[in-house]
Amino acid sequence: MIYLDHAAATPLSKRAANAMSVYFDEKFFNPSAAYLPAQRTRHEYEDAKDTIAHAIGAKGADLVMTSGATESINLAFSIIAPGAKILISDVEHQAVRACAAKSGNFDTIAVDEYGRVKVSDFEAKLNSETEFVSVCLVCSELGMLQPVGEIAALVEKERLRRKLNGETRPLYLHCDASQGLGLMEVRISRLGVDLLTLNAAKVYGPKGIGALYVGHGVKLQPLSVGGGQEMGLRSGTENVPATVGFAAAMIEAEKHQNGERKRLMKLKKILQKELSTIPNIKFLGKEKMQLPSFLPFCVPGVDAERIIFALEDQEIYLSTGAACAASKGIKSPTLKAIGLNDEEIAGSLRISMGRLNDEENIKLAGQKIREVISAEIERVSR
Repeated sequence: MIYLDHAAATPLSKRAANAMSVYFDEKFFNPSAAYLPAQRTRHEYEDAKDTIAHAIGAKGADLVMTSGATESINLAFSIIAPGAKILISDVEHQAVRACAAKSGNFDTIAVDEYGRVKVSDFEAKLNSETEFVSVCLVCSELGMLQPVGEIAALVEKERLRRKLNGETRPLYLHCDASQGLGLMEVRISRLGVDLLTLNAAKVYGPKGIGALYVGHGVKLQPLSVGGGQEMGLRSGTENVPATVGFAAAMIEAEKHQNGERKRLMKLKKILQKELSTIPNIKFLGKEKMQLPSFLPFCVPGVDAERIIFALEDQEIYLSTGAACAASKGIKSPTLKAIGLNDEEIAGSLRISMGRLNDEENIKLAGQKIREVISAEIERVSR
């Protein structure tokens, strides 16, 4: 098997699995129970939250643990009052798009041909009516890093203007950092956001666990009520094993982050060289502002789904884009936003590399992908 879809899911690291195992049998206690073994589990759960939080320059008390990025995003949007004006980037994940659409009053911030937010367009659209802004840290389809710090500076400028003019309308900035976590520095102080979405499943942690950083003074509304866990914002017995696994994965990712980036950049260059001889291939995004794990491209005139299935027969797995959209046959709004035509979108593929890749399988993957696409081009031309 050659796995080239790390942006969709990563395998659970051995370190995370080992850290979790004891909480399924020996330390299975409900951390809300009053007796000593349960309170020890509570203490270890809070320690795990602290570990995750410290990785982004926050405190454990600032995190609400969730079932993953989608729930975190929905919880972040709970702050929005009915009818409030929202701005989201044109390359957001489907969860952000759906939450914005649900509000019924949103606009999108344009991106350039590479998929990077146009700060000038954001500045033009940000006005006294805007209450909520959501811009991802890394686009999940193109791997492009977004200018979140610049967006935050303009948000702060608008807040100051409102304050000086006696305006009371609030303004919040949310960022989905799911794709960047583990491969780049993610610090609250540098990003300047009020809300930050995290996801263990993208950083070799367990699936079904995520977190939302909530800045001081930000008042959210719970999506579910009950026992009042997670500061009353997420009732239900805490998922101790998954939280501990998330923390272990974060420690591991931070430790090897620089080395992994260099390794992935080397693999990317090898693969790009292998694929560059494919007729009419167009690599998407811009390398200097793109995570080294991403190599999205399109070949106009071929059917990307046929390519996916043909490669699957050879146990090579990659994607046509964000997994949730691809599985529903949705035409990518992100690829539309960067100006691709229908033929280019239909021929678009996303490769995302990670720990399951090395020089040997990347060279082999490049050869096989080139062969399959060349055969498809020949079939279409007949």
